[in-house]
Amino acid sequence: MGEVTVRAIEERDAARWRELFTAYGVFYETAFDDAVLDGVWAWLMDAEHPLFCLVAERGTEVVGFAHVREQPDTFTAGPGWFLDDLYTAPESRGTGAGSALIEAIADHARTRGGGTVRWITAADNERAQRVYDRVATRTSWVTYEKEV
Repeated sequence: MGEVTVRAIEERDAARWRELFTAYGVFYETAFDDAVLDGVWAWLMDAEHPLFCLVAERGTEVVGFAHVREQPDTFTAGPGWFLDDLYTAPESRGTGAGSALIEAIADHARTRGGGTVRWITAADNERAQRVYDRVATRTSWVTYEKEV
């Protein structure tokens, strides 16, 4: 099936991205309605929006994606990066797609002033944590949320 490559998302990826993002929602027990899917897609296609997307391909098939945004880092007065969502299709897990996406994000950040790439994952997402433990440093920060 080929080596994993990473590139920026393109208009031609719309149907596959929608399928993968929907599956990502199901994984996290969330059903994205059309308004959410259309809204996030519009952000991804807007070059001025802070959220961007990289996709992992094996051969010609998109097998994963990462949604990332730049954010100011007050501890460094420089750029920081937040990986909002990372998903690899179940049949492509263990192929290096997730690691390739994270490395591509790091390369992207490096060429734009560096900084720290941060992300969260569910406490019970042990498979992802095994990958993350190999490619990054686990922190002791605790995450809180408040709906408004």
